[in-house]
Amino acid sequence: MYGLIGKMRAARGQRDAVMDVLRESTGALPGCLSYIIATDPVDADAIWVTEVWTDQASHKASLQLPEVQVAIAKARPFIAGFEFQVETHPVGGFGLPAQQSG
Repeated sequence: MYGLIGKMRAARGQRDAVMDVLRESTGALPGCLSYIIATDPVDADAIWVTEVWTDQASHKASLQLPEVQVAIAKARPFIAGFEFQVETHPVGGFGLPAQQSG
């Protein structure tokens, strides 16, 4: 599995607009096992996104999907920037398929 945890910053007062676009565009993405959008309890403009994919290739391919390209264009005016993104290798957990060790 392939994971990403990222923090983005919405333009002041536009956090809900960005989250609406993210929620509308993350329905059935091939290879996406989990896509969680969260607010930051102490930063009114921050958005945390935690993603789990079957593999890195699925994530990369999703960025080329027409519906994802439309969502990126729609959200871009409301995004002030991206603070960081961390790649992870999920090994399982509630809601994720078990991985075989070895």
